[in-house]
Amino acid sequence: MIVRQPIVTVLGHVDHGKTKFLDMVRGTTITEAEAGAITQHIGATEVPLRVVEKIAGDLLKKFGFKVESDGLLFIDTPGHEAFTNLRKRGGSIADIAVLVIDINQGVQPQTEEAIEILKSFKVPFIVAANKIDMLQGYYSKEGEFSKNIQEQSDKAEQLLDEKIYVLVGKLFEKGFNAERFDRCNDFTKQVAIVPTSAKTGEGIPEALVLLSGLSQKFLKDRLTIDEHKAGKGTILEVKEERGLGKTVDIILYEGMLEINEPIVLGGKHEIIETKIRALLKPKPLQEIRQTTEKFNYVKQVNAACGVKIAAPNLGDALPGAPLMGVKKGNEKEIIEKEIAEVKVETSADGVVLKADTLGALEALVMLLEKQGLKPKHADVGDVTRRDIMDALSAKEKKPLEAIIFAFNVGIEGAAEEEAKKRGIKIFSGNVIYKIVEDYEKWIKEIKETERKKVLDKVVLPVKIEFLKGFVFRNTDPAIFGVKVLDGTLRAGPELINKQGKIIGRVEAVQDKNESLKEAKKGKEVAVSVQGATIGRNVKPGETLFSYIPKSSEEKYEKLKDFLKEDDFELIQEIFKIQKQKEAVA
Repeated sequence: MIVRQPIVTVLGHVDHGKTKFLDMVRGTTITEAEAGAITQHIGATEVPLRVVEKIAGDLLKKFGFKVESDGLLFIDTPGHEAFTNLRKRGGSIADIAVLVIDINQGVQPQTEEAIEILKSFKVPFIVAANKIDMLQGYYSKEGEFSKNIQEQSDKAEQLLDEKIYVLVGKLFEKGFNAERFDRCNDFTKQVAIVPTSAKTGEGIPEALVLLSGLSQKFLKDRLTIDEHKAGKGTILEVKEERGLGKTVDIILYEGMLEINEPIVLGGKHEIIETKIRALLKPKPLQEIRQTTEKFNYVKQVNAACGVKIAAPNLGDALPGAPLMGVKKGNEKEIIEKEIAEVKVETSADGVVLKADTLGALEALVMLLEKQGLKPKHADVGDVTRRDIMDALSAKEKKPLEAIIFAFNVGIEGAAEEEAKKRGIKIFSGNVIYKIVEDYEKWIKEIKETERKKVLDKVVLPVKIEFLKGFVFRNTDPAIFGVKVLDGTLRAGPELINKQGKIIGRVEAVQDKNESLKEAKKGKEVAVSVQGATIGRNVKPGETLFSYIPKSSEEKYEKLKDFLKEDDFELIQEIFKIQKQKEAVA
């Protein structure tokens, strides 16, 4: 039995510094090479114990942590959405997590979702309160936060504390008792917050010490494994390597694998059975996707680690699927069952999803569910003509769902041509959140266009005040200044006073001699009203309303999705005035 290295997952909101946090640990710049500067695929980085001891040996002694494992294995996810696929079915692969939060921006929507995921999978975590170098008056430098904080001004230290306690409050709302790490009384009951700067390296020693020490101290039973047990892992990526052919990058989280051992793994069409030809481990502190440096060829690997496997027939390996070493003979059935659990639920109607990995597909499904979208078809691979035809079937019933989401995959020429011909919208790209943002923007534009079309056909409610001292013409037409108190002022509708009497029709709305299509609440403009005569049927200081014909009353009931609540309140006020006038008449 051995104590394996803990698997650490790094989570957080976009741009809060997840990858830069790892960059500072391993001294590389993976971030710059990623699409949109956001990590899009799950990578693994081993940080040996000797590195932890070199960076933070004194702190290990200070906290009294005894580390028995070989170090830490960091998994850098493309965002918390993919975290759900990085798991053993029914549990998390990660033993402990780092939640990176920009101390200046605080908890953001994706931070909240990351917290909920950590809570649901019962994964212990520390918070890296990042970007302290951006705090006004704070002078950050490489090394221990514990030492550097002593050199700060009282004002800078106070500002840091204020920011920390905002995080403490937010975490408390989520059910967690949190405190700055050096003020924690009980790490089993408190979430430790470590102030860090991924730019200067400040606080990285404390973060490494806490991750190493806490996982060893409180997760030792989980980390103690039988190194001879059949290996089990998750496929991260399928790659072509010169001299090796197709290979798979995996995270091995259980047991061991060795050269010439038979393995089974998930494939695009069926379970693949093959035999390991070579095992290649990235050099320590090198990210598994970085192939500029040579790998170390090894005869066997033990959990937990990131490893590249070369073997025959890996061309159809499915990223995100499980992989197992064959020991008992029932591994194929286990893999089949696990892949069946990963299958995305589809509906008769819905959108088409294509992605390059199962993890990305699941992440896309999760994000789109929040938009109220379900997939009709979801698969790994390029967009084909068949996908266009699938999307086309939704066009008659739900035209806004006749769309395809394509993450990090190609679009076949015939498919692209068919999509243009049939009017099928394809949202594609290599940054998941950006694809969803593009969709949201598209939907907003379509709904706004539809809203304008509908509202152009009805009289919009408006309430205006005739401004004293702003009479430009007395009659034929009367021109005077008004302030829009509520609603939307446009040319066209008739105006009534508080007694319900029609005083004339708005012919034009102007501001500084320029004609306006409309004026919103708070705007002061000039109106030209045909039929109005200043001093006779309208006077300065009066409040005026748009007249709403009775035929429009039913139409407004159908416009609830297009009008604001304030508009409906104003409509009711106008109807009340008009009915009182009818009663008097």
